[in-house]
Amino acid sequence: MSHPDTEAPVTLDHRTGPHGEITLRRHGAHLQIIANGCFLMDTSDGRSERRLVDAALEALEAPAAPGGSRPSPAVLIGGLGVGFSLAHAAAAPRWGPITVVEREAAVIDWHRSGPLSPLTADALADPRTRILAADLVAYVNETSDTYDALCLDIDNGPAWTVTEDNETLYSPSGLAACARVLRPGGVLAVWSAQPSPEFEGTLRNAGFQQVRTEEIPVARGVPDVVHLAVRPG
Repeated sequence: MSHPDTEAPVTLDHRTGPHGEITLRRHGAHLQIIANGCFLMDTSDGRSERRLVDAALEALEAPAAPGGSRPSPAVLIGGLGVGFSLAHAAAAPRWGPITVVEREAAVIDWHRSGPLSPLTADALADPRTRILAADLVAYVNETSDTYDALCLDIDNGPAWTVTEDNETLYSPSGLAACARVLRPGGVLAVWSAQPSPEFEGTLRNAGFQQVRTEEIPVARGVPDVVHLAVRPG
């Protein structure tokens, strides 16, 4: 009998949409999301995706945080993925409204009634949760809604985007749009598969304060990181 880790991945669903191809695969005990041939994430760990949410909340609650105490802060999560960030946010009573923007209809389907539903069923049933089928880049430029925290996890990092359209999000104009949806003193948290000192500089040049990068060790290779920055307030 072959070991599960040596078995070939099995495709559970494959779709082609306006942003290219997206595939859900099972590899042994884990599910994987592949976008345009690029591995995005799987269900094997999730510690850094959960840390993305916790780090944002801790920055909001820091004693010197601008704006002081924030009852039931609202969080915008960019990217549903396999659902680690959403499930973790919904498990924390401290968060108020939880909005998730996901542009891939397939990913939303996989959570609502597909193989990923066991991971997020409780979170989706939470009355605080709202799922928006939209492109995050367009959303932050067009919405009139504002949030206390914006947790971005739609790419493998600022320098490793799934599609070229996403590159604008990490540019000065894209970060200005992110700041626009943040309330004064709001926190921007950006997940990345590798550190990016250049992105830290871009955040500072865009007017963000308290810019720092937190590393999260992974089983193999370079640590994942969370870039953190605060909108002045």
